[in-house]
Parts: sequence; C-alpha cells; structure tokens
Amino acid sequence: MHNFPFLNLRRGRLIRPCLLAALGCMVFVQAPAQNTPAVTSDKVDTASTATNQVSTYLRDIQPIFMGNCSRCHNQESRFVYDWLDYKTAYADRWEIRRRIWDSWKGSYYKESMPVANSPESIALTDEERLAVRNWVDGGGLRGVPPPPGAAKTRAERIELGRRLFTVCAACHQPTGRGLPNVFPPLAGSDFLNADKNRAIQTVIFGRQGEVVVNGTKFNNSMPAFPLTDQDIANVLTFVYNSFGNSGLEVTPEEVKALRSQPPAPSATPAPNNSFE
Repeated sequence: MHNFPFLNLRRGRLIRPCLLAALGCMVFVQAPAQNTPAVTSDKVDTASTATNQVSTYLRDIQPIFMGNCSRCHNQESRFVYDWLDYKTAYADRWEIRRRIWDSWKGSYYKESMPVANSPESIALTDEERLAVRNWVDGGGLRGVPPPPGAAKTRAERIELGRRLFTVCAACHQPTGRGLPNVFPPLAGSDFLNADKNRAIQTVIFGRQGEVVVNGTKFNNSMPAFPLTDQDIANVLTFVYNSFGNSGLEVTPEEVKALRSQPPAPSATPAPNNSFE
C-alpha cells in the first residue's frame, strides 16, 4: 500500500514525455497534409501543360518539313521519301529522327538531314529539330492542322504570306532571286506578273517542264504543297507585293475557283505514293 504513491508518480513522469512525443508526431504529420492539395494541383497542371506541348504532324512538323526539307522530300521525289505526306513520314519517322536529331548530335553514323552547311540546315533551328524528335518519341501523332490565318486586310495577308514564304525560299531563295540555271527568280519575274491565274495554278498543282523567266530558260519541276486556299492567297499576295513585283492581291476565293478546274498540261500533279 505504501508503494502506490511512488508508482503513480513514476507513471506520471513516464506518461508526460510520451504525450509530448505523440503531440509532436501529430503536428509533423499534419503539416505535410496541409500541403498535399497544392502539390497535387501542381502535378495536374504540369501534366496538362506537357500534354498540350506534344508535337503533332499537321500542326508542328509538316510546316517544318515544308520550310526545310521540301526541296528534296516532296511528292515528285523518286529516290527519297515524300515527308510532306503524313503516312509516308510516319512510316519513316525513326529514320527521320536519326537523321535530323541523332546525326546532328553525333550519335548516328549516317549523314544528317538537311545536309550539313546547306541553306536548309542553316535555317533549321534547334527548337525545330527538338520538335521533330519529340514528335517521333511521342508516337508520331497526326493531329489536326492549325486554324487558317483569316487575314482581314491586305497588310495582314502580306504578313501571313511572309511567314509562309520559307516554303518557297528553299528553292527561290529568301531574296526571291532563285538559283541560276536551276530555280527561276520570283523577283521582278515577267513570267509571274504576266498571268496571276497561272501563278495560282502553279502553286496549287505544281509544275513540270521548261519555262522562260526574264529571258532565261529553266527546266525543273515544282512540287505541289499541302497548302490551304487561304495559305496560297497569302503567300502569293506577299510575293506579288515584294521583290519589285506588280503589287497584285490574291484572294482565297480565286484560289478555290481555280482549284476546282483541271490543271494546265504543264501542271501535272505527281501520282499518289504507295502509302495512299
């Protein structure tokens, strides 16, 4: 009986530290719990952002190919693949990645594409190469084309056309002067300024055979590009209002009307490739 007070005192000394330790653990556990919703929210936002940044062919990759690869990789090519066609590019996507990214990084033995020190290689940016790599690594998604740039004024059409001119500059050069004896000039071109409808059909359907521009003969081929009526109107309006040309304006309605007509004999579309 005389030992009970001693035991109670001893138990009190033991229980007090245990209670303090338990309270400390509760505070420690509760603090991270208060931060949990914010962390979850950040992860959701990051995942959403990453999803929105996935490269797709029609939105991101085809414009890169048109501006940097189309001089060789087009529908009239006989010895290389037509990368302007989604099915063809998708089937060749791993080789595209190796040539555009791995060879450029020095980890693939074949020559990089575009060919080193070519105008296309110099123009191809690091971001564009990365977009191509990400497109392949992300599954080669087709996606949907970007909404057409609906230009409301002549100035807007010229500006949108200027951005699209990279497609033409691969052959006709950024100055519009072309390459002697290979690609005809657009700058001050009598052939271009003489017939607007012919120019529109040439962009729609492509062109093969000999032409005489500013007194010089050229005999090459121009592929058709997967451009919308609005795109063709914009780029031709830019060309007509640049390089000392006549200042004409081309409308999407004009392009649509000529697209429904049979092409001229010289504007012979290339046959569909084996993937179509």
